Amino acid sequence: MKTLYIKAIGFAINILSIAFPKKATQCAYALFSEPRKGKLSPEQLPKILQEAKTEKIQHGDSCFQTYTWKGNDTVILLVHGWESNASRWENLLPFLQKSGSTIVAIDAPAHGLSSGTEFSIPLYSAFIHQTVQKFKPNYLIGHSIGGQTCLYYQSLHRNKDIEKMVILGAPSDFNIILSNFISLLQLNSTIAKNIENHYLTHFKLNIHEFSSQLFAQKISTKGFIAHDIEDTVVKITEAKKIANSWKNADLLETKGLGHSMHDGHLYTKVTQFLFE
Repeated sequence: MKTLYIKAIGFAINILSIAFPKKATQCAYALFSEPRKGKLSPEQLPKILQEAKTEKIQHGDSCFQTYTWKGNDTVILLVHGWESNASRWENLLPFLQKSGSTIVAIDAPAHGLSSGTEFSIPLYSAFIHQTVQKFKPNYLIGHSIGGQTCLYYQSLHRNKDIEKMVILGAPSDFNIILSNFISLLQLNSTIAKNIENHYLTHFKLNIHEFSSQLFAQKISTKGFIAHDIEDTVVKITEAKKIANSWKNADLLETKGLGHSMHDGHLYTKVTQFLFE
């Protein structure tokens, strides 16, 4: 039933594109870029986020939410993935807090308590950059598209104060993500091309060159990559692309964790990488 519904949406967009290609492209892009879950209510914050100091930071016309669990002068920045929010780190936090570190997490654009309805990696990267300037983290941890954004950020800024990076379940090639979306809705080639042009026009991004493995080539920071061989959301081949390009990083292949990567043994490995 769900598959039929998705195909029906794609069919409707394809029909719309015959007479109104611009409108059809806007509809398709909105479906692709607007998360359907991951938002939070200030009145019903998860308990783990209630325990943190919260602060909204303005970025241009946007504002984004930060959460800080205060500790010592060592700072760890956490960057979540698609249709999630900062509460996804609840299972990892106790492992990191054993080090006594200060831990900072942010909500992505259009996620958690951050503003907006549209998500983009360039805007998320800008959120990271502003957070880094304010909190000066030593370590960066990203999951899924958050991990890809961390790689994009560090390839742009080459921040030498970031000593180590942990990347969990991250994709490499953005064009694969978009191609999967196009295939899922069975959108026609006109709409597919128009979405590509939208990224080029609005973000100055050629999606075929927007790749974590290309970002990783520019990064000298020490890295730890973990990816599950049974991940059906982001294939293990994506992690291998990143690992093959990132000269100063090691890849750990897990089994049975899926895309979420929640596991005490893995989190112990993460803390060992950061602090030993």
